[in-house]
Amino acid sequence: MFKEFKEFAMKGNVVDLAVGVIIGGAFGGIVTSLVNDVVMPPVGLLVGGVDFTNLFVVMKAGMKAPGPYDSLKAAKDAGAVTLNLGVFINCIINFVIIAFTIFLVVKVINRLRRQQEAAPAPAAPPRQEVLLEEIRDLLKKK
Repeated sequence: MFKEFKEFAMKGNVVDLAVGVIIGGAFGGIVTSLVNDVVMPPVGLLVGGVDFTNLFVVMKAGMKAPGPYDSLKAAKDAGAVTLNLGVFINCIINFVIIAFTIFLVVKVINRLRRQQEAAPAPAAPPRQEVLLEEIRDLLKKK
């Protein structure tokens, strides 16, 4: 059984998948930083710094302190049961921004690949040069 597992684990596809997951995890950090540190600040300026985090509905007041609560943190600290609509909206906004950013990155990569594939192949040498190279090669053999 151990031998079979070793064979399975060492197959190319499994190793490739493992490498992909590790690289994906590392790339996730880059994408998160790109969104949080580069994309979100200008978006925050455009929408006037809107943060939906404190948009929530109290389903049951907390035992430690009765409502109303000024923030989601205050409600959580009081032990209230809340429906966190704002956190969900923020997650959707982050997903859309991340998906669009990845779309742009893939689009640029695809454009670079197409340009590289469309690069002209080197021109074939003139027939005279080919014949001279053949003669040279024949003379080297003798």
